[in-house]
Amino acid sequence: MTGMRVAYVVNVFPKLSETFIAGELAELRRRGVNLRVLSLQQPKETLRHDFIAQAELDKITCYRPEEFANVIREFEPQLLHAHFATEPTAAARELSERLGVPFTFTAHGYDIRRKAPPDLAARAAAARAVVTVSNANAHHIAETFGVALDRVEVIPCGVDTDRFRPVIGRDCPWTAGVPVIVCVARHVEVKNLGLLLQACALLRDCGMPFRCVMVGDGPLRCELEGMRRQLNLERFIEFAGALEQLEVLKWWQHAAVAVLTSRNEGMPVCLMEAAACGVPAVATAVGGVPELVEDGVTGLLTEPGDPEAVASALAGLLADQRLTSRLGKAARQRAEDHFSVRRQANCLLDLWARVLEDKRRG
Repeated sequence: MTGMRVAYVVNVFPKLSETFIAGELAELRRRGVNLRVLSLQQPKETLRHDFIAQAELDKITCYRPEEFANVIREFEPQLLHAHFATEPTAAARELSERLGVPFTFTAHGYDIRRKAPPDLAARAAAARAVVTVSNANAHHIAETFGVALDRVEVIPCGVDTDRFRPVIGRDCPWTAGVPVIVCVARHVEVKNLGLLLQACALLRDCGMPFRCVMVGDGPLRCELEGMRRQLNLERFIEFAGALEQLEVLKWWQHAAVAVLTSRNEGMPVCLMEAAACGVPAVATAVGGVPELVEDGVTGLLTEPGDPEAVASALAGLLADQRLTSRLGKAARQRAEDHFSVRRQANCLLDLWARVLEDKRRG
């Protein structure tokens, strides 16, 4: 739908750990959708993904909430779309009621589980459509908040499978040296990264050669570095810090295995990026992860909170290059078929077209 006009309401834009929002916007803009971004807060990070400037997303962003209504009046969007059911959806709802523009929103993870707004059902009722990123999320919304399941559209976030892809002609990742395990995650409680360090200690103790690179940052960084020292893992674990997307891509293209040890997840984009690069994953079977990682086909799933299971799954892949290669190729195919940003944009545009048609009729 070239020419559609949509205003996005978000908490902070751009945010390094929310690549999925920027990627979605860049793809929609490439399709000819006219966009404005209404960011409730200024970004504090100075590091930004390169494609944000390339898509000129910074040039269409307003950071003054007091000006949002005027921006909307001038831009005349056909609808508003918010990311996260928390403050952005509350703001989109208020603007919708004030200016008569329909709104939709996407719920992800923490916003429906750990910090869900108490009036989420009312927000869902006011919206023309509710989107979430996994079937697990959809059932949680229905069961916890009483939102009819048929009102919740499942549209997973997508990854740019043209950018995130295996290196053509590259040999198996560990033929040139020690295999690399890569974890891309914020250093926060829900990611349970201490469990990953425990699993790495078990791998070391059983004599498995490896290197684990932890990409990301957050409030638990110092605690995790202290745990690395206590476990004598300095030679095995590297903290790479927060990185922009091209640097993350380089790590995925050097990785033998991806790992994620979260206590809960919506639909982790980091594992989509790994899959698109042909990297199989070891991950805890929580939230939407089993919809992304097919156990024994594109990776291995473990129960949450079990470092021995994570270590065993990692050891199994690192010890069997043929298995890892087979799972990696299947992961790439699954990413192309189900988790590309092109597919995500198609689904959003189809949904919005239905919303606007219902509005026209109603």
